[in-house]
Amino acid sequence: MDTDAELESQIGQWRGYVRGHRVISSADVDEMEGHLRDQVSDLSAVGLTAAEAFLVAVGRMGNLDAISREFALEHSDRLWKQLVLMPATAEPETTSSKRELSVVLALAVGAGLAVKAGMEWLPELALARNISLLVLPFLTAYFAWKRKMTVRGAAVLAVPFAVAALVLNLFPFVDNGSTEVIAAIHAPIALWFVAGLAYVGGDWRSQGRRMDFVRFTGEWVVYMALLALGGGVLIGLTVGAFASLDLDVEWVIEQWILPFGIAGAILVAGWLVEAKQDVIENIAPVLTRVFTPLTILMLLALLTAFAAARSVVGVDRDLLILMDLILVLVLGLLLYAISARDPLAPPDLFDKLQLVLVVSALAVDVLMLTAMLSRIAEFGFTPNKVTALGLNVVLLVNLVWSARLGFGFVRGRCGFGAVERWQTRYLPVYGGWAALAMIAVPPAFDFM
Repeated sequence: MDTDAELESQIGQWRGYVRGHRVISSADVDEMEGHLRDQVSDLSAVGLTAAEAFLVAVGRMGNLDAISREFALEHSDRLWKQLVLMPATAEPETTSSKRELSVVLALAVGAGLAVKAGMEWLPELALARNISLLVLPFLTAYFAWKRKMTVRGAAVLAVPFAVAALVLNLFPFVDNGSTEVIAAIHAPIALWFVAGLAYVGGDWRSQGRRMDFVRFTGEWVVYMALLALGGGVLIGLTVGAFASLDLDVEWVIEQWILPFGIAGAILVAGWLVEAKQDVIENIAPVLTRVFTPLTILMLLALLTAFAAARSVVGVDRDLLILMDLILVLVLGLLLYAISARDPLAPPDLFDKLQLVLVVSALAVDVLMLTAMLSRIAEFGFTPNKVTALGLNVVLLVNLVWSARLGFGFVRGRCGFGAVERWQTRYLPVYGGWAALAMIAVPPAFDFM
């Protein structure tokens, strides 16, 4: 078998791509690589060059999605065990896993204590503003420890948290004012990107690592939803059981269980995504494929309703807020669908659905911008209008270029890499806008 450097490089790239299909374990990849090398050897023996033999052999291996499904069926018992069991292949790995779990639990307790202290010492409005500062530093610390960041790198991560703490606590917000709410909403978004900087180990310039953070965020949302659902059911059953004994435990739930449970769930969900991504990484893409067509139907129905109304000038303010939330949901679906897609596969029906989703969202965004500009022209600028307008402009730029690239990909005029690169390069814009809304909008409107 020809084992020159070029062939080994190609096999290495193929192996890395196969391992990206998390259903296939390292042992499975080794077995597949053995078959691949046998094929290359046989083909080289009949006169093919190493490069030609590699291409033919890979073609004979078949579609990786089909291979993944075959392994999933054959090893379903192993897949279920991976959900709950620590790796047991080697003693060092087991020790490392236990140590990591200990670190996560310690950080989760720390986050719970911080939230509990905030509940005791901070007024209600101040607690709402600072809640992200009480939890996200612990998640960021976990990622920094996990990625073995240097002390200098970890210190840099502390700067945005310090700036946010100063902004949220030194700005003279008017009680129950709009700018206070805006700052409280955008602070966790901006700080989530700081946690993302730790997640990628400080290598934010890497487009691949940025997309890894998108995948993590999608899976983290899934885990948080599952933990919230399970925790809610458990708390409900507990309260009901004690109530039947004429014992009131609601104060225990409110004062102790909820602060530690919510803060701990954020840390534990992050650890679960990291520890169990070999299997669970396949959940969010399935949800994306389910909700994409449903979201398209919702957007088309809304566009039809707007057309029937014949005017967007008098659109209700609450509806504008809901539409912005829907557009953010569309962005999440788009990002995660891109992050979970096989970059080498040709365009298929789902890619066309994604294009329809983007175009529909773009049409809704244009209507929302028209309505907002009309309200601003009639009633003037307010903090909420400026913030919503800025968000819609940020989304508009992304959707316009996403539609252009998506159309080019479906028509075969550009590769999927261009679609993915646009999204990863645009990610910092969202974090930058959230930081700008938190820092610049309140003083621009006298903290009203």
